[in-house]
Amino acid sequence: MASARSHDGPGPLRRAGRTIGHALRSPFTGTARGIRKATHAHGAGESGLGKLIELHAVNGAGDVMITVALASTVFFSVPTDQARGRVALYLAVTMAPFILLAPVIGPLLDRLPHGRRAAMAGSMLARALLALTMSGAVATGGLELYPAALGVLVCSKAYGVVRSAVVPRLLPPRFSLVKANSRVTLAGLLATGAAAPVGAGLQTIGPPWPLYGASAIFVGGAVLAFTLPPKVDSAKGERKAHLVHPHDEGTVRPEPLRASAAPGSTKKSSRSRERNGEKRNGEKRPGLRSVGPSVLHGLQANAAHRALSGFLIFFLAFLLREQPLSGQSAAISLGIVGVAAGAGNALGTAVGSWLRARGPEIIIASVLGLALGVAVLAAAFFSTVMVAALAATAGFTQALSKLSLDAMIQRDVPEEVRTSAFARSETLLQMAWVVGGAIGISLPLNGVLGMAVAAGVLALGAAASVRGLLGAARRGSPHPRVA
Repeated sequence: MASARSHDGPGPLRRAGRTIGHALRSPFTGTARGIRKATHAHGAGESGLGKLIELHAVNGAGDVMITVALASTVFFSVPTDQARGRVALYLAVTMAPFILLAPVIGPLLDRLPHGRRAAMAGSMLARALLALTMSGAVATGGLELYPAALGVLVCSKAYGVVRSAVVPRLLPPRFSLVKANSRVTLAGLLATGAAAPVGAGLQTIGPPWPLYGASAIFVGGAVLAFTLPPKVDSAKGERKAHLVHPHDEGTVRPEPLRASAAPGSTKKSSRSRERNGEKRNGEKRPGLRSVGPSVLHGLQANAAHRALSGFLIFFLAFLLREQPLSGQSAAISLGIVGVAAGAGNALGTAVGSWLRARGPEIIIASVLGLALGVAVLAAAFFSTVMVAALAATAGFTQALSKLSLDAMIQRDVPEEVRTSAFARSETLLQMAWVVGGAIGISLPLNGVLGMAVAAGVLALGAAASVRGLLGAARRGSPHPRVA
């Protein structure tokens, strides 16, 4: 009896401990299971797209931590006039070298078809180290902060280029490219929204702390990159493709099979010609300009959206510091516009997943017209409501237009130059964002004038692209996707 009683006590204690432990763990494990179920739904788990969705969420969380640290140093910690100078310096010091370096990213990654997981992991590790480097300079805002910020920007864009090129390899059955891209992008937006308040909380501890958090997140992302399926690094099934002259319908032709020649000179000369950008039949290696009108007009429309984004970010940031929305403080005014833009962006991404296989040319033309209409109304009836409406519309239309552009590149550009196409398109869009931001910094702080300039930017984009997009939609895609 004594022996039996001696075991009665610890038993209930152990059970109580397990119950308490389970209760403490269940919110986290339940949330993790829910996230995994959502990211792996509809075949995304089996194809590997779910892993890429999770990796992009980690990428978004790390990037927003760095953004919080930089914004507090470059913008919020100084008066408006000094902040204008700091922001202009940031744009000049980081963007000018980036514009020179970005065209190199695509061709370099084109040569790494078997190292895509390593490339994404490398971009994560590099940003982890750069975040630690920036942590020592973020409090003072010294010039040494800017080279590290440039490195973060380059690594972030390199990751984005590889990620975009990988999506078609992980496409589940019955998934359109727009839907897959929207799933990935929405995960990044949700992670950004969740990590931003965490970064702000770390900022209250000290300026370096968001960067410490970013470094830890990126290390985790580097590990996660290697859990992607091996087919990400496989070139199996990829074919070279030739594009004939654009006036000849832009037809894609597979490379013809040739009888084996005598070893030596023929192979050597063939490799030499390929290194010089030519194929065996003398045609040039396919490039972005030879893929037909859809991608080019899509780029023009997206450049207008991106210029509008850069303009609104900087113009409204300075305008609302000096002239808050009626009845609100500067911080609340900025928060209203930021939440509206973020909600619009998330809605545009979600709509992209619902549209399934609808024509991306029609989507881009439609949302550009929508953004132009709202910008005209904001200029004519400038008010708190119209500013928030334009911010939300800009977020919505930019997200949906970019998803459609990515789908067109993945659909129309051959595999062998697809990475370069993404890199060059990202460079063009980044340049458009910088131009829009520079206009926003230099413009007088007049709300009606600012909204009129926003409408003018979109009108230029519409004049350059809408007619061509609608014509391309009527003709249909000339390029079957080569994979």
